[in-house]
Amino acid sequence: MKYICLVLALAACGWAQSPGKDIGSGAGDIGKGAAKGAGNLAKGTGQGALDLVTLHPINAATSLGKGAAVAGKDVTVGTVKGTGKIGRGIGKAVKKLF
Repeated sequence: MKYICLVLALAACGWAQSPGKDIGSGAGDIGKGAAKGAGNLAKGTGQGALDLVTLHPINAATSLGKGAAVAGKDVTVGTVKGTGKIGRGIGKAVKKLF
């Protein structure tokens, strides 16, 4: 039983991040989301250009639209996750002050 308590205590220490780590991790999530979104947008644009050159205009529009939609999703998810972590870090920092 005491080993289970020790494991839980160590796990809780690992889950509890400092405010700085939360804020930094949140900024990283925002950056990762933006980078992933830019990559998907470029992939969709490249595929769309290839389809257009090979005279497949419908596929070109589909590829471009899909790339933009996936890019928007990636940016949104990264921003929401990052903003949540930053907010949690700021809340922890304010809580430490008071």
